[in-house]
Amino acid sequence: MINFLNLEYFLVAAEELNFTRAAKRLFISQQSLSNHISNLEKEFDVVLFNRTTPLTLTYAGQALKGKARKILELRDETYRELADIKDFSIGQLTIGLSHTRGRMILPEILPCYKERFPNIDLRLVEGNSSTLASALLHGDVDLVIDMQPFKAENTETIPLCEEEILLAVPDAVLERTFPGRLEEIKEQLKQHTDLTLLRDCPFLLINKGNRVRTIADEMFEEAQMTPNVVLETENIETVLGLCIKGMGITFYPRMFISGHQEFRQKMQQQNSPVSFYSLDYAKAHGILAIGYHKGHYMSQATKEFIRIAKETI
Repeated sequence: MINFLNLEYFLVAAEELNFTRAAKRLFISQQSLSNHISNLEKEFDVVLFNRTTPLTLTYAGQALKGKARKILELRDETYRELADIKDFSIGQLTIGLSHTRGRMILPEILPCYKERFPNIDLRLVEGNSSTLASALLHGDVDLVIDMQPFKAENTETIPLCEEEILLAVPDAVLERTFPGRLEEIKEQLKQHTDLTLLRDCPFLLINKGNRVRTIADEMFEEAQMTPNVVLETENIETVLGLCIKGMGITFYPRMFISGHQEFRQKMQQQNSPVSFYSLDYAKAHGILAIGYHKGHYMSQATKEFIRIAKETI
């Protein structure tokens, strides 16, 4: 019978290919680690490591490494499923979403969810679309809240609401770029958001890997223009704040503006108003959805979160 602890220790050793480092990572002695590896080798009657410098895996070790993670993941899924069966008294739910979207959405969902299911351990993983797709694929999160389509393969999505990426243009930028033509340019943008019209304007963009940036880059490519990017950052709130100050044009989701009291206060305080324009680009108009991996076990905690989110958003 396979000892899961032996298997866990083997996997760490196989990843490190150094017993000393692996033992430190596991907070055990090197001798203890060696004993666990030896027990596993006796269990299968094979040699798993070539005790050379550097340490290498034998063919048997390579085969086991490929299976070990799947075995341990299956064990974890089994425990989660059995915990659900036990009166839904314990459980864990890990949600992946962007920092800003979390600030707008989670206060609407989590208080209701936590009141009904107080014993569920809630965890958040925050990042851009690429980071979240990877986390979903590798089982590091149970759910991801993001725009469709999701980047991760084998993902099932459940629509929540419509979402739109807007073009945020401060008056100050237009006044500098088009002296004396502010109202004329604003009217043109209102009629048609032609990015080539803004070719000489400064832009503030979030880093690549974020869906908003991907959409922006696609629009620039379609318009056959290279934007004058004065700043790139991971934080979409930073680009909005600098946009309000008149530093450049940016792209911002409509949802983040709705109910954004801080934003409205800033707009009232600044002498550089910002206008928001709908974009004439299909991918800028999309659906916010919850995504989960088809091949992973869906706990009752996950199902209940989806239900509450659909009722709330």
